[in-house]
Amino acid sequence: MLEVYFKECLYFSANRLGRIITKMAEDAFASSGVSPTGAFLLMALYEKEGISQKELGQLLHLQPSTVTRLIEKLAAKQLLYSRMDGRLSLIYATDQGKSLEAVLHQCWNKLRGQYKLILGEQGDDLSLQLYEVCNRLEHPTSGSE
Repeated sequence: MLEVYFKECLYFSANRLGRIITKMAEDAFASSGVSPTGAFLLMALYEKEGISQKELGQLLHLQPSTVTRLIEKLAAKQLLYSRMDGRLSLIYATDQGKSLEAVLHQCWNKLRGQYKLILGEQGDDLSLQLYEVCNRLEHPTSGSE
């Protein structure tokens, strides 16, 4: 009976998936010297230089304290820096951080290739479905339709 509970429990299954995919991502990004989350933060900077910490948190779906710690770690590696603009802390990639762009994209493609090899096209479909499920759970509509 317990096995049925686990199979039918979104909490259990989501955490199991999280552990599995985290290990795959850490292995794929290991050669870059940057954590997967750090890599995604840097990739956000490649798209938008001078992004605010708040906007990074919203984009990455991370709490402000987590974003702060991540920025501190990447700044210690001299991959980014922050500049105050009034009350906003704006984040920029350093030249050293920018030089990792191709490597990070290779790592990202390696990760996608690994789960695509196992899941086929279902991997991309699953990613989109999970993203939508997360949005629905974070922002449930009031009432039923």
